[in-house]
Amino acid sequence: MSKPYPLRPFLVADTPRLQDLYAQSIEELTQDDYDEEQRLAWISRAADGAQFAERLQGATTLLVEVDGELLGFASLTRDNAQIDMLYVHPYAAGRGVGAALAEALERLAGARGAKRLTVDSSDTAREFFERRGYEVVRRNTFPIDDVWVANTTLTKALVAGDTEASETRS
Repeated sequence: MSKPYPLRPFLVADTPRLQDLYAQSIEELTQDDYDEEQRLAWISRAADGAQFAERLQGATTLLVEVDGELLGFASLTRDNAQIDMLYVHPYAAGRGVGAALAEALERLAGARGAKRLTVDSSDTAREFFERRGYEVVRRNTFPIDDVWVANTTLTKALVAGDTEASETRS
């Protein structure tokens, strides 16, 4: 069980602070795995505040906020099948914020009937998800504008005896 952190739902007014957290997380935490051009392209996906807010509203988005400081956020797709985003502020990395958010989304997806959860993980976060029981499905490369970026799709069975998820391990 992860450290208990207070969770709350996303509000549109949170958008500017989440854009900042998103950019700082990518810029500071992924330097070992992505070059500057890739990080800037990735960060650009949240440059338009209205579009970013729409993406966050189109999912179940939870935030960890302590004493007015946003420490992280995560989004579960509407179909409860995929973690769309999970970002932690650099100064909160390694303190259980990501685990608390992942655990909350896993429980929520399971309670809503999902048998498994998928995530397209950055190279930086891959080990985090593997430690949580996610297993590699495939490696992906995709363009953001004209910059190629890579990530890995992982999946985790949320219910015991999920044969489809078990078959991906063979």
